[in-house]
Order: sequence, then structure tokens, then C-alpha cells
Amino acid sequence: MATIPPFHLAIPVDNLELCRIFYRDILNCKEGRSSENWVDFNFYGHQLVIHCKPKEKNEDLHINPVDGKNVPVPHFGVILKWESFHDLASHLKQNDIQFIIEPYIRFEGQVGEQATMFFKDPSGNALEFKSFKDIHQLFAK
Repeated sequence: MATIPPFHLAIPVDNLELCRIFYRDILNCKEGRSSENWVDFNFYGHQLVIHCKPKEKNEDLHINPVDGKNVPVPHFGVILKWESFHDLASHLKQNDIQFIIEPYIRFEGQVGEQATMFFKDPSGNALEFKSFKDIHQLFAK
């Protein structure tokens, strides 16, 4: 698989310090530059910046049904190696992270077999982490 350039993603958070702890200590992302209003992280080789933004209203995430589960939209995340995915899932469980969708296997024994899980950061941003049994099937139909 070809190496891709890192992406940059900036997201709003309503509690900078709680989210700083979450991304740094729970997801083990190395902290980079910061100010009193934002913090950037090495998010698995990509640049994630959390920006302090007070909540304007308490709006639920939009959901789309997938495999009989309610997938939150929008969401973001990364694709990990198979073992790393399962290690992270165990780490999240040990840290009492509440899952939107518990870790499970999609398309088991089929083309595109993958593990996936969804959870939120402390500000309600939805994340999906996945892993493919065979990364070469990332875009397979």
C-alpha cells in the first residue's frame, strides 16, 4: 500500500483540558504545539488539532444504520494494524471508555473483513478505529 501524506484535522472541543488528557493519555497521541485555546497532536502520524469552542446547543449526532448499528455522523479515526486495534480496544475498556459501538468484526470470512469500534471524546466528537484482516482489501468490493 502506498504511503500517503499526513492529513490535518481541526475539531472543536468544549473542554480543552479534558480532551488534552483524553488524546494524550487515553489514545497515547504525542502532544505538539499548543496555546491556551488549542493543542495539536500526532494522531497516528497525522496532525489533529483540538480547538476550544463553547457548545452552542446540545445537538445529538446524526446516525446512519449500518449492520443494524447506529453509526454516528460525522466521525473520524484511523485504520490500525490488526493486533494494534485489539490492543487499543482492550486499553479503552480498561480505562472505562463508553463505546457507541463495541468492538466487533464486520464481513467475517469475507472480502473486506474488518474490526471496528466507535466511541466519543469528552466533547462528544465521534471516533471510529478500524483494522482490516488484510489491508490490501481496504477498498475491495
